[in-house]
Order: sequence, then structure tokens, then C-alpha cells
Amino acid sequence: MANIAKKKFSKQLISWLLEEDHKPKEGPYHKAEPHRKHPWWQVMCLTGVDYFSTLGYQPGIAALAAGTLSPLATLILVLLTLFGALPIYRRVAGKSPHGEGSIAMLENLLPWWQGKLFVLCLLGFVATDFIITITLSAADATAHIIENPLMPSIFHHQEITITLVLVALLGAVFLRGFREAIGIAVLLVGVYLFLNFIVISFGLLQLFNHPSLISDWQTTLFQQHSNPLKMIGIALWVFPKLALGLSGFETGVTVMPLVQGNNEISDHPKGRIRNTHKLLATAAGIMSFFLLTSSLVTTLLIPTAEFQTGGKANGRALAYLAHQYLGNSFGTIYDISTITILWFAGASAMAGLLNIVPRYLPRYGMAPTWTRAARPLVLVFITIAFIVTILFKANVEAQGGAYATGVLVLMTSAAFAVTLSVHRQRSKRGQLAFGIITLLFLYTTVTNIIERPEGIRIAGFFISAIILTSLISRVWRSTELRVERIEIDEKARQLITEQSRGEIRLIANRLNEGDVQEYFLKEKEVREDNHIPASDPILFLEVMVADASEFADVITVEGVQVGDYRILRAESAAVPNAIAALLLYIRDQTGKIPHVYFGWVEGNPIQYLLRFILFGEGDIPVVTREVLRRAETDPERRPGIHVGG
Repeated sequence: MANIAKKKFSKQLISWLLEEDHKPKEGPYHKAEPHRKHPWWQVMCLTGVDYFSTLGYQPGIAALAAGTLSPLATLILVLLTLFGALPIYRRVAGKSPHGEGSIAMLENLLPWWQGKLFVLCLLGFVATDFIITITLSAADATAHIIENPLMPSIFHHQEITITLVLVALLGAVFLRGFREAIGIAVLLVGVYLFLNFIVISFGLLQLFNHPSLISDWQTTLFQQHSNPLKMIGIALWVFPKLALGLSGFETGVTVMPLVQGNNEISDHPKGRIRNTHKLLATAAGIMSFFLLTSSLVTTLLIPTAEFQTGGKANGRALAYLAHQYLGNSFGTIYDISTITILWFAGASAMAGLLNIVPRYLPRYGMAPTWTRAARPLVLVFITIAFIVTILFKANVEAQGGAYATGVLVLMTSAAFAVTLSVHRQRSKRGQLAFGIITLLFLYTTVTNIIERPEGIRIAGFFISAIILTSLISRVWRSTELRVERIEIDEKARQLITEQSRGEIRLIANRLNEGDVQEYFLKEKEVREDNHIPASDPILFLEVMVADASEFADVITVEGVQVGDYRILRAESAAVPNAIAALLLYIRDQTGKIPHVYFGWVEGNPIQYLLRFILFGEGDIPVVTREVLRRAETDPERRPGIHVGG
């Protein structure tokens, strides 16, 4: 009885883990699914739980990186935001109004395997960005919990434990089932920005009432850095460390399907694009204001020692000011707001991962089938987040480099995609402008990687894991049917109907010249090898490879006649899989078992396997039979495969 109960429990557990939500999803990666639309400013709050929440740790990281030059370095960051990132992502929004984002732009601009491999590498940086968002946000939330003066001392020095608990709670939410809650995001962002505005206003008031603070800062600035040009040079050198303040733009374009437009049903919804432009510009403007002002007040009002590891402002500079100038009661309210929005930023990142992985990898055939279900992915991502938290000891500043690497690589790829798109439109002026922006992002990315190489190490781990898993999965799933649907023209339908009046015999042919002589010789060879009576009519079947890097696709079939020879000509990503799908289609349409005839091929089987995986060809008869065997378990209903010698 115990074994039966155990097996029943295991079966129920597996069923629960692999359960998929078949209801329409509001997530940004489901172009064909209906989305509930919202005003652009509400959707901005959804992206803002990630973008605006960086205020919880950005000023402290800026002070550590740039010291007294923090406001100047932040000004450079703001200029890059307004005149670099914003124009780039306005273009991305215009090119991907259904939420495809910059990755899909590059996928479309780069053909075949180059595009797929590039996307896989970018997915490694996406994983770095989102996973570190979860762990860094949770770590900073932990810092706000521990450093609150009202918190019992028992929680001190428990950073790793508390962060792991927060990450586990996030995983529990997604295991139970998560729905986007824009209303919650609006509330969290509204309260958080309002509280930050109060804290910064009091900070500016302190500077106004104590002008000596500004003069002391200026004196220190010129003592450390002798002239303005040197200051600008150093600020340019260190500002890549502040790149966390650029996060949020990629999320802004991926949530476009949620943005309310003019109820257009179009591949290019102008109203949605226009409102997304408002979303991006408003978010960039708000963040620029808070970045500049928070950098100024924290640099001038907080002693340098407090920013260091163990200091009260480490990872929570604005919270330090809230407690210092507005009291512990207000400071605690600020802490609660910060903890909540940081935790919800982790939820935003997890939702992004759960949307983007099923969007790309299964379509490439580069993920196990269970990745279509959310819960196993949640367990994988939470496990990785646990490992990252332990490795970085729940330290906010230590994870900043990895987070910035993910953000900057995605923004650089977006800038490159836009530049490439403008180049193809032959716009020299736009090409120059976006090329310069791309170089700026490239400089920022390279500098960040050199200064903080842990980011590229983590990204390299994710890229290696994704590519290795993808290749194994691609090989493992290569003999699936891999067809979304079959579309045939009227001529092809007529040829199949005529052939079904007798035995359905098809000759697989690799198209060369396509003339009468080619078909005459092929028919003669196949009839002799397989003893097919001359009176039995035959159809030729030809499959051309369109894009072998695709996994599942739509097979289009046209009927062609060359002299007296009748041909079904199709395009697909893989020849054997397409032939198997067409044979099953003909069987189902006619009620008869079709037979297909191949010529014998000789060669190295490993070479043929690689040709099949990379180019969609290879030892076609053997693979076609295996695809049919997997697709149709009943041998009596399985189409016949014949190979002549």
C-alpha cells in the first residue's frame, strides 16, 4: 500500500509540475494571444518596479565607484540615457510593437545559424540580467531589513539566510501561479517615488540651509582632481560602473502588447507605438531626475565611510537619509516601501525569464519539452538564484558588475540592431548617429567587463549552459515531426486526388535541373530497383530546405508539372521530417497508406547526422523512417519507406 501511495504521489507531483496554463496569457511574449490593454502610464509602473527600484542601491554604488565625482558621473549617465538609450529604444518600439524586443530584431536581421547562435548568446546575458536582478534586489531588500534601527539584533549578520528566504518566497509565488498585477505595480511605484521625492527634497533643503556643505564638496573635489578636464576624464572612466541606472528599457519594449492604443488590429499599431514612446520618455525623464538629485544629496550629506561594506549607507543610501533627517518612523515606512518594490522587481525578472525562455528555445528545438511548463523552470531559476546568492554572499555591490554586464550587453545589442536596420534603409545621417551611440554603449560594456569581470564569467556560464543544453536537445528532438501545419495549393491537391485512385507511390527526388530528362532517368531507376509496374502512376516529391536553423515550421506545397511528370514541391527546415509529415497528411486526406521510394546513399553516418542537424538533409530514408516510427506507433497505419539499391 505504501508503494502504491508513493507512486500515486509521484505521479501527481509530476503532473502538477508539468501542468501548463492554457488560459490566454498577458505576458509580453505572446504575440498571437489577446492582451488586456492598459493606459501607458500604468504599464510604465509595471516596468518601473525594475527600473525605479534601482534607486534603492544605485546612489550607494555610484558613491563607491566615483566618490566625490559621483554627481558628474551620474550626469554623464543621464545624458546617455536621454540621448542614447531613449532614441535607440524608440526605434526598437517601432520595429517590434508586439513585444518582440531587440533580440527578435537581431534574429530577423541575421540569417540562419548565425542569428540563432547570436540569440542564444544574448539569452545568456538575459539570464544574467534577470537572475542577478532577483538576487541583487533580494540582497538589497535584506540590507534594508537588517539596517532598520527597529529590527532586533538577532537578524544582524544573517544576510545570506534572509536573502535566500526572500528568493524562496518569490519562487513559492510562481509555483502557486502568478498573474501580472498592474494595479499593485502602480501602487508600489507611486508610493515609492513619492517617498523618494520627500527624502530627496529634505536632502536638498539641508543643502540649501547649509551652503557650507556644497563649498566643502567643491573644495574637496578640486583638491582631489586639479582641473575640470581631469574631472570629466575620470567621470567618463568610472561612469560605466553606474550602468545599473540604465536598466528598464528592454522591459519597456517587451511589455508593449499591454499598452493601450487606438484599438488597431495591425502589424504596425501606430497608437500603441506612440504611447510606448510616451512610456519610455516619461520613465527616462523621471529616472534622470531621481538619479541626479539622489546622487547629489547622498554624496554631500553622507560620510564616505558609511558607503563602505558594513557602513549604514552601504546599499541603502537614501534609506540612510530617510532615517537620519526624517526619523526612524518615516525611515521604517521608507524601508518597507523599498523592500516591497525590490522584492516585486524580482517578480518582474522571473516573469521575464518565464516568458522569454519558452519563446525562443522550444521554437529552435533547443530545449526539452518540459520547458513549456512554468513550474519546472521556476525551480531551475530559483536554484540558480540560490547558488548566485551564496557565491556573492548576498552582497549588493559585489553583484553590481554582473547585473550591469547583462544590462549593457542587451542595450549594446539593441543599439547594434537599430544601427544595422538604419544601414539597410540607407540613411547615412541616422547610421552615423546610431553608430556613435553603439560605440558609446560598446565602450561602456567593455569597460565594465574589464573593471568587473565577474559579470562576464556568470554570463559565460549561462551562455555555455544554454548552448550545450540547446545542442543536446536539438539532437535529441531532431526526429520529432517538427511541423506546425501543411499548406498546399489547388494544383497539389488535384495531383494527390488523382494519385489516390490507385496505389499512392511517391518518388523522393533531389531537385537539380528540373527538366524532363532528370525525371525520366529518376523514374527509370526507381521502377527498376523496386519492380514498380510501368502501368502504376507515380508522383515525384521534392523538398527544398528553406532555413535549416528553424525547428518547427509551416510546410508549403505546390503542384508542378514538367512534361508528363507530376511533382509535389515543398519547402521546409528539414527534408526527412517534411517528407514524413507530408506522407501522414496524404494518408489522412485520402484514407490510403502512401509509399515513398528513395535511392540508396553511401557515406559516413556521422557526417550524415551532422548534415541533418545543421543543414536539414543527411541520410534521408533512415531519418524519415525514424520520424514516422515516432509519430505513428501503429505499424499498420505507418506509410511505407522503400530504398532501392
